[in-house]
Amino acid sequence: MNNNQTDPAAPLRVVEESPAYWRVVFDNPPLNVVDSAVYDGLQDLLTRMDTNEDLRVVVFESANPDFFLAHFDMSGQSNGTGRKAGPTGLSVTVDTFVRLSRHPVVSISKIRGRARGVGSEFALATDMRFASRENAVLAQPEVGAGVIPGGGGTERLPRLTGRGRALEIILGADDFDAETAERYGWINRALPDAELDDFVDALARRLASFDRGPIAAAKNLVDQVTLPAVGELLDGQAAFSATFRLPETRKRVAALFARGLQQEGDLENDMGAHLPHLLDD
Repeated sequence: MNNNQTDPAAPLRVVEESPAYWRVVFDNPPLNVVDSAVYDGLQDLLTRMDTNEDLRVVVFESANPDFFLAHFDMSGQSNGTGRKAGPTGLSVTVDTFVRLSRHPVVSISKIRGRARGVGSEFALATDMRFASRENAVLAQPEVGAGVIPGGGGTERLPRLTGRGRALEIILGADDFDAETAERYGWINRALPDAELDDFVDALARRLASFDRGPIAAAKNLVDQVTLPAVGELLDGQAAFSATFRLPETRKRVAALFARGLQQEGDLENDMGAHLPHLLDD
């Protein structure tokens, strides 16, 4: 087994289980907030994936059992990420997810902990999603914070869950457990936590044993009938940016930080319960 790893201090680490199978571990303490460094790491990863003909499958997981990916960095320090262009010419935030979705290599999210906002949208951009039944929470909380999903949530979720459930998820802005997410089609399966690692590892190794050509061809055909058009994703990003500039949104974001956003504690652990009461104080 080849367990080559990237810099252990990086916000995501690549563990090469074999030439055909990599694990990518998110590790951006304390909460795995998706900031500019995470996007830079994903861009570097995609470049490595583009130039590796042996690779068949990549599994994404978290070093933090309580947070898969918390949400986008709301501090303002990562706002420039959306203005930078990736190799496709799209903004890095759109480019990253489009390239990942359309890549010939299979991508799998193994979700433990919370995957909210862009954390959920990242998982939606991967090809398959498997979650811990006891220890996974998924949410698109943006509307409760005064914005809308800007990373593909409004475009990808309805294709998986149907219109009514997508509206329940997005407009309700609440937390969902893994069993409900499975029933809605948000994830492939909710598995007992003790079985999650072995299940995903066995699937990844199975995929890694197959030839790359048929995998890529089959994935491309499925992509043609299931993935949103780039124009739809750009509309979502533009609408996110517009709502983010609203004065009432600034009040809600300020209230979130006052309650402990991007810090360990009750707000991040139980965000869905806080959102209807942000302006009560």
